[in-house]
Amino acid sequence: MSPLLESYAAGRWVRAAGDGEPLLDAATGEEVARFPTGGLDFAAMADHAKKVGGPALRALTFHERAGLLKALAKHLMARKEELYALSVRTGATTRDTAVDVDGGIGTLFSYASKGVRELPNDTIVLDGGTERLGKGGTFVGQHLYASRPGVAVQINAFNFPVWGMLEKLAPAFLAGLPSIVKPAAQTAYLTEAAVRQIIESGILPEGTLQLVSGGPEGLLDALTVQDSVAFTGSARTAGILRRHPNVLDGGVVLGVEADSLNCSILGPDVTPHDPEFDLFVKGVATEMTVKAGQKCTAIRRVIVPEAMADRVVEAISARLAKVTVGDPRNPDVRMGALASLAQRNEVRKAVEALQAGAEIAYGDPDGKALGTTLLDGDPERGAFMTPLLLRARPGAAEPHDVEPFGPVSTVLTYDGLDSAIELAARGKGSLAASVVTHDPAVARTVVVGLAPWHGRVLVLDRDDAGESTGHGSPLPVLVHGGPGRAGGGEELGGVRGVLHHMQRTAVQASPDLLTAATGRWTAGARRVDSGVHPFRKSLADLRIGDTISSAERTVTLEDIGHFAEFTGDTFYAHTDAEAASRNPLFGGIVAHGYLVVSLAAGLFVDPAPGPVLANFGVDGLRFLTPVKAGDTIKVALTVKQITPRTSADYGEVRWDASVTNQEDQVVAAYDVLTLVAKTWPPSE
Repeated sequence: MSPLLESYAAGRWVRAAGDGEPLLDAATGEEVARFPTGGLDFAAMADHAKKVGGPALRALTFHERAGLLKALAKHLMARKEELYALSVRTGATTRDTAVDVDGGIGTLFSYASKGVRELPNDTIVLDGGTERLGKGGTFVGQHLYASRPGVAVQINAFNFPVWGMLEKLAPAFLAGLPSIVKPAAQTAYLTEAAVRQIIESGILPEGTLQLVSGGPEGLLDALTVQDSVAFTGSARTAGILRRHPNVLDGGVVLGVEADSLNCSILGPDVTPHDPEFDLFVKGVATEMTVKAGQKCTAIRRVIVPEAMADRVVEAISARLAKVTVGDPRNPDVRMGALASLAQRNEVRKAVEALQAGAEIAYGDPDGKALGTTLLDGDPERGAFMTPLLLRARPGAAEPHDVEPFGPVSTVLTYDGLDSAIELAARGKGSLAASVVTHDPAVARTVVVGLAPWHGRVLVLDRDDAGESTGHGSPLPVLVHGGPGRAGGGEELGGVRGVLHHMQRTAVQASPDLLTAATGRWTAGARRVDSGVHPFRKSLADLRIGDTISSAERTVTLEDIGHFAEFTGDTFYAHTDAEAASRNPLFGGIVAHGYLVVSLAAGLFVDPAPGPVLANFGVDGLRFLTPVKAGDTIKVALTVKQITPRTSADYGEVRWDASVTNQEDQVVAAYDVLTLVAKTWPPSE
């Protein structure tokens, strides 16, 4: 008997009682593993996550969490061949496995990078600037994101046993939430293998990852307010989850990625002689055959101009004819098996339903021809089928209602862009759409028309094709989800995916107390002048609120003229007194804004070598009051935010710069960004 899959619960591997249900090799029908039918103590798992995993994770900063994700990605990458060897049993070719395994590991790398570059080395995230809530400036507000003290449960589909887990794990982990993973039964043995690699590495804090190998019955019963569930699967199951009392009334947040009738539209500008025609045909065929069409983003509806329908059907059919089907262990196989015989039966039922409004244009729905064309594999015990291309009859409703979760697409025709957009919208909400066109007007019209109905839209042409990742590839930096039928969920999206797991809160306080609560200096808070120039202080010595008030400098007409001549910026407001006098904003010669900023730097910079290593930017620069010849300016420079870098001997310091004139009017305001050594002199 094959091994019974185990769960990782409350810090240990757990084997359920009983023999379990057999999980079969998708290509050969041989038994791979057994899936437990018994339940687990889900309440204990949730408790372990909240009392052990959560506190350990939230004690780390975003940068520290990102460092663990990067280490985990490197660990999995070094051992991915073990996952590849097992993945073939799911029916996946080498290309399919790369999408799943390498795609999942790549998502970890992406979030590790995002965490360091776009999140603070802190445990909270500030959202936007401060809001002044009173006239005197003593009462201000700030939005911030904080980690929830809950657990993120993920219930995944069978088609991506590795990527499906890692793409949900990464943003939740960065957000400070431990995860409980519930994979689908058919391919759970691959998820279990990946989780074993993770647990054995010891990289993630205990309690931050647990695995459920078994049925989900009772899992949501163990969840409470502050917990969340991310579900990928059928709309029917999603409906059951939505009606759970803890979701309806208990505060459990449910995110759903469900059925999706994605489409690709061929622009009316494209002819068979254009490169876009070949890109369109290749894109459809690829989406039909990668993972044997078992992708939530695969193209189900091929929407083309009426006059091009015959040519499109002919071209796609010719390309599909070159696709070899068989056991993915054979290197000549381009499309492997579906995940199971049961899944193949579901696809065949969907095709039968589609045939009420469409005809088969290419392929063998019953699989009778597979016995002679199959490359290895067992045509009876293996879950094989040929790619199927259908052509819908005018007005057919079935292609907009039935999702065949396999290598099946249906060609539909339109007679104008409004018609094409209407056909796409009849999918009632999808994860992804694409439009293949080289016409800017077509691109604009279709994108605006599709956006309310789709989570992502690819515009493909000859210019971006070389770098395009294709219609169906969810990317860590872009949102993955869709409205309506697609579930209304939202995953990935870079930092958006992290903040999605956190609680946004509005904090109202005095500037001093808001500074203390947020770790960022707030205008109106106390400034501290210690008598030591802040540029002489290392990161270890700097404090939020450290400030320097500069000496004054009078701006002369000669300064303005010299700057104009030296830089070549001879805009009339700086060089032509008569023309400048007619300018309603200035009424005469004024200093260049960049001259003001340059002079300000000369007022606050300490020139000697010291802990300030470099200036790497300016944020939010605004010129608020014109500076005329004879005006006197000065600068207040204040430490606004300090962000140590965990992997370097320096950190980032954000300084609030406020340049004022002789009447105390602010003439320029901006943030100065510098890199500052952690200690000075540097340690040997």
